[in-house]
Amino acid sequence: MASRKRRLRGDNGKPCKLAKTDRPPVHRHVAALILARGGSKGIPLKNIKMLAGVPLIGWVLRAAVDSEMFDSIWVSTDHTDIENVAIAWGAKVHRRSPEVSKDSSTSLETIQEFVTSHPEVDVVCNIQATAPCLHPFHLKEALEMITQHGFDSVFSVVRRHQFRWQEIKKGSGELTKPFNLDPANRPRRQDWNGELCENGSFYFTTRDLIINKGLLQGGKVAYYEMLPEYSVDIDVDIDWPVAEQRVLRYGYFGRVTPEVVRLMFCRVSGCLTDGQIFVSKSGAEMVSFNIRDITGIRMLQEEKVEVVLLTSTEDPVVQAPADNLAKSLGCQVVQVGGEPMDDLLPMVEKRELQWKDVAYMGNDKPDVKVLNLAGLSAVPSDAPVVAINAAKYTCHSLGGKGAMREFAEHIVLQKQKAKSQMNQDRIDNSSF
Repeated sequence: MASRKRRLRGDNGKPCKLAKTDRPPVHRHVAALILARGGSKGIPLKNIKMLAGVPLIGWVLRAAVDSEMFDSIWVSTDHTDIENVAIAWGAKVHRRSPEVSKDSSTSLETIQEFVTSHPEVDVVCNIQATAPCLHPFHLKEALEMITQHGFDSVFSVVRRHQFRWQEIKKGSGELTKPFNLDPANRPRRQDWNGELCENGSFYFTTRDLIINKGLLQGGKVAYYEMLPEYSVDIDVDIDWPVAEQRVLRYGYFGRVTPEVVRLMFCRVSGCLTDGQIFVSKSGAEMVSFNIRDITGIRMLQEEKVEVVLLTSTEDPVVQAPADNLAKSLGCQVVQVGGEPMDDLLPMVEKRELQWKDVAYMGNDKPDVKVLNLAGLSAVPSDAPVVAINAAKYTCHSLGGKGAMREFAEHIVLQKQKAKSQMNQDRIDNSSF
């Protein structure tokens, strides 16, 4: 696990060492709260807009639920559509009043209303819906700073290496001045620690600070540093495609660990073929397979993953070649209809597996449901946008040009990372 630095500030403003408090542990009700107003001006109903196949708010709700650190998880909203999505992703709903649903309403006012309505809550974690790369371990480690180390508020930051200058109004005749550098001695990036900036992912605060002092950051306060790759924010439409690519690589996709993947479905047409059909002198139609993709299937089989090739009733040309390929690889070929889920669900249930145990590679709109549901899913780089948005991994390679091999390597790499992480967790736990 990458290191994340945590510091607090004492009364003298100087950094202090992090130490466990001597106070006996007392259970306090900790609630996660996501503010999701329906009247977003930048992007209408932004909080439930689909991001990489998942409603935006779904990313942070999944992280909150899987952290297993909260006594309750809430979404504060004024919109029925957002309420329905929140419930579907495991949250309770606080219907906020019109008074805190205005454009001018502040986060503090909305949180104060929630805390007042729920007297059982002692600590609130305000999670921003626009932080889709949030992971459970971020929340777990930050909350422990309150429950185990005695802080009153903890908020997330990211380290930035940006030189800042004073803004000057046009026509004022003033000259700009540097805020954080000496132009005559500009430091190299590697020689400068940079600055800590709020990234807006979350804010942990005690009830007392919220109600009695009107603060989200105060008392014994500390920050939790997140790595830049996890610091994603979405305010306007132009942020969306960048966020999608980031979340596909660094987002949290659930408790699925790659080593439990036991079944792999792969479309033949468009994934193992490149769309070309060859016609022999006799008029027979043929397709070709890439040796790299065949090697990728064998790699998965060596990892004890059952591979099933999928053909379609609408594409009979690949049926015979797929049968021959499957025979040489020792795997099964299944013909699916226009809704693959109907054909694949019985196979998953027969093997007594859950969808988190399944990997899926598809390439078009009919595959969207399974791409969303499978624990690991991928599409070739030339797949249509609707399939790319639903998949958890987008290959750099084209269909029939090594995409299957690339996905197989991704699965194996994730498995190795997961094993390494488990070993590191054992070391970390044994150190306490």
